[in-house]
Parts: sequence; structure tokens; C-alpha cells
Amino acid sequence: MIPELHREMAERIERSLAVCQENDWEMKIEAAMLAGTHWANYALHCHGVCADQEDIIHTSMLVVNTLRKYAIVEPELLRALGEIEEMRPLYVRGDLKGGREAALRALALLGEINERACRIARPAHQDRGQPC
Repeated sequence: MIPELHREMAERIERSLAVCQENDWEMKIEAAMLAGTHWANYALHCHGVCADQEDIIHTSMLVVNTLRKYAIVEPELLRALGEIEEMRPLYVRGDLKGGREAALRALALLGEINERACRIARPAHQDRGQPC
């Protein structure tokens, strides 16, 4: 997928998060995962370390060498995405207590991912007169 489409999809998911209520913690975690994955792909494409047709779906599904390659370029972004991904089986598919708190953590991690992806892409977008 082309980088701009990743950005558009991440932004759309983040707008949808705004309508979630306090008790919608499963949706918040799931949306953080989806938007975070799009931001991660956007960042990796902007770095030029992966082709348009080479996208992360889940960090846990990456071949070890591919994950290492991406982590050299974006270790904190991938760490944050991995942390969100680890929440999903516990709070979205499971019944572990503390879902609201986990959702707040997932949203904070998404904020870190978004900020990093936008910082990476900013120079290229400023040249074209586009926002992050």
C-alpha cells in the first residue's frame, strides 16, 4: 500500500476513536492497533526500508530478519506497536481486568507512534505543502 493511503487510513481510524465512550475499551485497543500499524507502515515506507507492497500486518507475524531490519530504523515505534499488540489477546479477546486502563495505555502508545511517524515524514510533506 502506498504511504499516503496508510496515513489517510490511520487518520480516519483516529477520528473514529473520538466517538468511543469510556467503556469502549476493546474498540480503543483495537483501533490503536489498526491505526498504529498504518502509522508504522507509513513511517517505514517514508524511511525507504520497505516497498509499497511490503506492509506490516502484525509485528508477531514478521519474519525475524524483517523485524530486525525495521527495528534498526524504528526501534521505539515498533516497541510501542508490539506493546499494543500484546494487549489484544488479554483485553479484547480475553477477560483480564483493567481494560479501561489498558485502553488508556494503548492510546498513549498510539500517540507516540503517530508523533514519530509524522516527525519522519514531515520534511517530505512540507516540500509538497501537505500536513503530516
